[in-house]
Amino acid sequence: MDLEQKPGAALARRRLLALAPLLVAGTALWPPAGLAQAAAATPALQLPDFADLAEKVGPSVVNIRTTERSHARGLGPMDPGLEDFLRRFGIPLPNRPDPRRDAPDGSDNEDEPQQRGIGSGFILTSDGYVMTNAHVVEGADEVVVTLTDKRELKARIVGADKRTDVAVVKIEATGLPAVRIGDVNRLRVGEWVMAIGSPFGLDNTVTAGIVSAKQRDTGDYLDFIQTDVVINPGNSGGPLINLRGEVVGINSQIYSRSGGYMGISFAIPIDDAMRVADQLRTTGHVVRGRIGVQIAPVTKDVADSLGLAKPAGALVRGVEKDGPADKGGIEAGDIITRVDGKLVDKSGDLPRIIGSIRPGAKSTITVFRRGASKDITLTVAELTEEQPAQRPSAERATPAMPKNALGLTVSDLSDAQKRELHVQGGVRVEVATGAAARAGLQQGDVILSLANTQISDTRQFNALVSKAEKERAVSVLVRRGAWVNYFVIRPGH
Repeated sequence: MDLEQKPGAALARRRLLALAPLLVAGTALWPPAGLAQAAAATPALQLPDFADLAEKVGPSVVNIRTTERSHARGLGPMDPGLEDFLRRFGIPLPNRPDPRRDAPDGSDNEDEPQQRGIGSGFILTSDGYVMTNAHVVEGADEVVVTLTDKRELKARIVGADKRTDVAVVKIEATGLPAVRIGDVNRLRVGEWVMAIGSPFGLDNTVTAGIVSAKQRDTGDYLDFIQTDVVINPGNSGGPLINLRGEVVGINSQIYSRSGGYMGISFAIPIDDAMRVADQLRTTGHVVRGRIGVQIAPVTKDVADSLGLAKPAGALVRGVEKDGPADKGGIEAGDIITRVDGKLVDKSGDLPRIIGSIRPGAKSTITVFRRGASKDITLTVAELTEEQPAQRPSAERATPAMPKNALGLTVSDLSDAQKRELHVQGGVRVEVATGAAARAGLQQGDVILSLANTQISDTRQFNALVSKAEKERAVSVLVRRGAWVNYFVIRPGH
C-alpha cells in the first residue's frame, strides 16, 4: 500500500511539503558559521613532492668509484644471502682471495688494480670540480666519476682535508650541471631535506627526511647537521638538499651499531665545506690557526662557583710552553669567552673560530680569570701535528702539612717542580679525604687557586680554607699531569 492509499496520507503529505523549505535552509546553515570560518582559515598540511626536486638536482650528483694497487686481501667467507643480493642488483663484490693467484711460477698480481670503495659526490662547477668526502678518496690510486648520463671519467684528487672530511676532485669535462649552494643559517630544525647518493652502489638513490638538529658537536672543527634521512654506505659525499633545490650539507656520517642506517645521520654544513673547498682548489691543502691550548667544557658547577652568569666558554686546561697563548699571557684555568668579539658559547666553538683565523694575524682573546674579564692580544700560529704533552715528574717536596677542613693534606712545591710545571705557586695534594675525595681530588694533584684566589704556598692555602664558609661549595683549580681542571668541593655534603 503506498502513501496515497493509507489513512491520513493526505495530511502527512501536506506536513512534509510544509517542512521542505526549512529542511533545505537547514543544510545551508551547517556547519555553523564559526566552525566553517575556522576550517577555511586553517591551511591544509601537505607532504612535499620530491619528484621535481630529484629531477632537477639529480644530474648534478655523481657516483665515485676508487681503486688501489695492493696485495689481494683475504676477507673471509661472505654471507650467501648478502652475496646473492649484491649480484642481483649488479653491485660489485668485495675482492676475494683467489687460489689461482698463488701460481707455481711465483708470479703475483701486486700491481693489479683492486676496487676499494664506492661513494657519492656532486658537481661544484660546470668545468668539472666535484666535492665529496675525504674518506671516500683516501688511499685511492685511481678515482672514477660516473655521471647520470653513464659517462665514466677519471678524476684527479685536487685536495682532501681529513679534519673536516671534505675533498675536491677534478674531471675533464665542460658544460656540466652544477649544484646551487644554499644558506645553512636559513635551515630550520624540522625542515624537509632530501639526499641523493649511491648507497651500496645503487646510483642516484633518493631519500628524504627532516632536519633533526643543528650544530651537533661531534668533531673538533665542525658542527654537524643531524637528520633522519636514510643514509647508508655509499651515500658518503652526496648532497643534502633543501626544498629550494640548494645544497645545504654533505652527507658524511651515520650513527650505527650495525653498520647500517639506524635513524640518525650527520651532514657537514655546506658553508664550512665551501671554505675548505676554496682552499683546496687554490693551494691543495687547508691552513688553520692555532694558539696552543688544551681545553675542556665549562660545567654548571664550575660556572656557579666562579661567578660566571652561565656555563659557557672554553676552560683552558693546559698552555703549550712558548706557544702563542703562553707568549700572550693566557694561563691554565682561564676561561676563554670571546675571540675577536665572537662569542665562545661552548668549548667546541674555540678550535673552529681559531682555525678560521689566518696564521700570523693578531687576535684578541677575552678570558674570565679570578672573577673578572681580561682581553689578551696574541699572534695566531699555524696548526701542525700536535706534540704529546710532557708530564711533570713526581718529585716530592717539603713534608706534608696537617690536614685542613676540606679534607686535604697539602705540601709546598719545590723550585724545580714550579719550573717544570711552569707555575709561580701552588700546593701539592698529599692526602685527599672527605669532601675533597668525594669531589675527585687525589694524591699528586697540584692546587693552583682556591675560590678565585691564586695560591702561593701551604700557609696561604690553609688560611684561605679556614676563612671559607664551612657549608658553602668552593672551587679549586687543580693541575693533574699535564692539564688543569676545576673541581667543586662541597664540605656540607
